[in-house]
Amino acid sequence: MTTLTVRLSNFEDAEARLLEAAERAESGRASEATPTLGFSSYEVMHRILAPSRLEIVKTLVGTGPLSIREVARRLDRDVQAVHRDVMTLINSGVIDRGEKGIEFPYDGIRFEFDIKAGKAA
Repeated sequence: MTTLTVRLSNFEDAEARLLEAAERAESGRASEATPTLGFSSYEVMHRILAPSRLEIVKTLVGTGPLSIREVARRLDRDVQAVHRDVMTLINSGVIDRGEKGIEFPYDGIRFEFDIKAGKAA
């Protein structure tokens, strides 16, 4: 199983990872790729992966597809609020939506970033 790596990255970092992925694909090593989601800043990452949204992700880990209504029931939250959070997570590439419901196709999330004076990097 796989883990989604979340990191802070700028355009140059994303470009370098894309070139590395292309090289792996050309050499037949595409399976070595690590699923990664990059955010431009800590603030953007925190807005998208707010605690209530991370609870949705944790609820989806290992369950397979679930309906939004079922996720709301498991979290004891309002369906409309969960729907808004789910749409943010889908639009940001954190979770997937399929015919059978929403799902997080990974075993977990690994956060990879440094905190330095005045900023996160």
